[in-house]
This record gives sequence, structure tokens and C-alpha cells, in this order.
Amino acid sequence: MPATVAAVATRADLSSELFAQEARSLGSAVDTRRREFTTGRACARHALARLGLPAVAVGSGLHGEPLWPAGVVGSITHCARYRACAVARAQDVRAIGIDAEVDAPLPAGVLATVASFDERRALAQHGAGACWDRVLFSAKEAVYKAWFALTARGLEFEDVDVRIDPAGGTFAARLHVDGPVRALDGRWAVCDGIVATSVVVGR
Repeated sequence: MPATVAAVATRADLSSELFAQEARSLGSAVDTRRREFTTGRACARHALARLGLPAVAVGSGLHGEPLWPAGVVGSITHCARYRACAVARAQDVRAIGIDAEVDAPLPAGVLATVASFDERRALAQHGAGACWDRVLFSAKEAVYKAWFALTARGLEFEDVDVRIDPAGGTFAARLHVDGPVRALDGRWAVCDGIVATSVVVGR
């Protein structure tokens, strides 16, 4: 992550008193979702503090996206045994997208749904190492989050073509839709059973 981005990650559930706006976003969520959400907001408060900002409510938008305070951009992710948040000042960064997934092959049939023929052919050339289908899926999720932060619009899987550098820990995404950017670069890593990806759109 660039020095202008504050990131916080944890493998444990963290306790944090939710603001009323955040609690309303949860509604009658089950315990697992409640713990994910609460830990994500705890990570957000720690990350905001690293920017010198106070703890504030981070509610949820209509599409589940975090609602950051004015002047802040960020992203939250969670999967089994991992939660993370990354934030930056909007004067430094236009958008952030992060994603985390368990490092395991995608369920049967999913790759054909989320990846084009060319993407699947490129993955097949990477050989042993990471679960490349999962890295690709995570990279697309990170791209989607960054794109939504930029445009308030969603993407379909076929709207993004991702090429992963298996040795350099980076990926390049080309977008097939009109918007403020037509390409995004990101980073990926696999550590202790977790695939993590990130996209930071600079100024």
C-alpha cells in the first residue's frame, strides 16, 4: 500500500461499540454477520485514527458499501478468519478497493462464470503456486470496489479483464465500460491461507 493509505487487518474478532447508524445497517443480522461487521468497523476506526481522524459512524449504502466521512475514501473486506480495512484522505487517493478470500480453489463451475476464455487460458499457464482462480476472483472484487467508489456504478464480471503477474505480486485490469478510468493496477499476496488483493487509484 502507498504511504498515504492506512491499513489495518486482524484474524480475530474485535469488539467495538457501534454507532446507531451502524447498528441500523445490521438490522437483525445473524451472529456471524454481526461479528464480521463489528470487527470491520473496529478496523475502520483504527485505520482512521492512523490518519489522525476521530472515530465516526461508518454506515452502509444501498449496495452494502461503507459510507465514509467527508474527505475519506476506503474499503473493508472480510472472510473466514480475516478482516481488514484500508483508508486514505480523498485529497491523496481517489478510490481504494480491497478484498480477502480463503486460499482455496473456487467451487466447481464458478471460474467459467467469472472469467473469460482468455483469462482462464492465462491462468492455466501459471502452473503451480497460488490458487490462481481464487486470486483472479479476488482481484476482480477489489477492482469492483474501487470502480464503485469512483462511479457509484456496479460492474459485471465480463466488464473486467484481469491479467495476473504470478511472480511480481501484481495484476493489471482492463475495463470494457466507459468511465473515468479504463485500466487499473493492483497487488495480490497469499499468506497463511488468505488471498488478499488491493487496488489504489491515486490522484
